Amino acid sequence: MKEPSCPEKLVLNVDLALARRLEMAHAWRGVWYVRAQSVLHPEYQCLVEEIAGGFALYAGDGSPANRAAGLGLHGPVHHAELERVEQFFHSRNALAKLDVCPLADESLFELLKHDAYHLEGFFNALARPLTDDTTPAESAEIQITRAKPEEAELWICTTAQGFAEADDPSQRDLDILAPNFHSANAACFFAWMDGQPAGGGAMFIHQGTVELGGASTRPAFRKRGVQTALLQARLTAARSAGCDLAMVMTEPGSDSQRNIQRAGFQLAYTKAILVKP
Repeated sequence: MKEPSCPEKLVLNVDLALARRLEMAHAWRGVWYVRAQSVLHPEYQCLVEEIAGGFALYAGDGSPANRAAGLGLHGPVHHAELERVEQFFHSRNALAKLDVCPLADESLFELLKHDAYHLEGFFNALARPLTDDTTPAESAEIQITRAKPEEAELWICTTAQGFAEADDPSQRDLDILAPNFHSANAACFFAWMDGQPAGGGAMFIHQGTVELGGASTRPAFRKRGVQTALLQARLTAARSAGCDLAMVMTEPGSDSQRNIQRAGFQLAYTKAILVKP
């Protein structure tokens, strides 16, 4: 399989406008995730609340989607707004967790300096413009198809098998991944090898920006180009849908980051994950 090209001429101008696009696309991915989960599991009492230009998200007890995203990207954040975020989570017996973009308004950082938040970790936001070079990598071994509504269970199970590294993922793993398929702004894809689903991935579109996520490969099919094929197919599909910017969130220094950078993505910024018990 040929490696995707990495065009040197496409250099990102990382400014507040770009950060807004990336962070709001990611925040809206969370909004649609929570809305999908609320339909799948009304007993979870999922909720979205718009606060300080972003959103506080709750998708059920212990959900990794529970966080506030997009705060402070459209103006100052006030103390009362930060208190609303904390009340939103604490009233649900959840940690107040904030995704903090380094290009957010300075007022947010001033507030956080005087509060009892501690650092949980970091995420890298990587991005690239979408141009004519986003053509799928050719492979005689791998076939990429878009998942149909009737293939929901197969896609959820396939991606769960990849994340869990097990043929029989837990019900919790399945429940966490299911909203990725059922989100209103999602499109999901399979990679097929030897007549079997080898992996899957999703893309989430918001106002011309596509976030790639929800991708995994089943253990038996790894190191055979599955993720490269899924990546290129999603970039092409996003461009056909009118997107001009693509993004991915990764852990710093991870294999995922290295793979994404080989596909022409550049580091836009690193954001902090802060929590308050």
